[in-house]
Amino acid sequence: MRRPIDLTQIDHVFAAKPLLIGGQAMAYYQLRAAGDDSDFVVSAADYEGLAARYPQHKRDLFGDLGVSIGEFEFWRSILLFDYAALSVGAVEAERYHVVSLAKLLFLKALALPDAKAERDLRLVVQKIHAIQYSKDPTPPRVIFGS
Repeated sequence: MRRPIDLTQIDHVFAAKPLLIGGQAMAYYQLRAAGDDSDFVVSAADYEGLAARYPQHKRDLFGDLGVSIGEFEFWRSILLFDYAALSVGAVEAERYHVVSLAKLLFLKALALPDAKAERDLRLVVQKIHAIQYSKDPTPPRVIFGS
């Protein structure tokens, strides 16, 4: 079962709801269990605010800028794709958005040839097939956000 994500422990008021990606997004779609961390993509303004508030926790991963705070990672971009690009079709949650299945598929494909990403990619494809062929009760709109 997916554990609740408590963003109230972060000392920051988000200008835009963070976008949940990674293992917690996989768990949201009931594809696999998540690890202990929660990965988000945030708006440029939110990244700047978090980086100013937590300068000792800043990260730079090949040009993707992020802030790691405890179990949370907040990224300005993933593979240089930013919040605007990745949040299209996202699913609304109370305090954050969840990346759409289409964008999750995209992110997992870009992470290849990593073995974990390949397993995740297969799980996302199986989920999309199940939705499209009515073998999964998830509404089709979660794939592309239509």
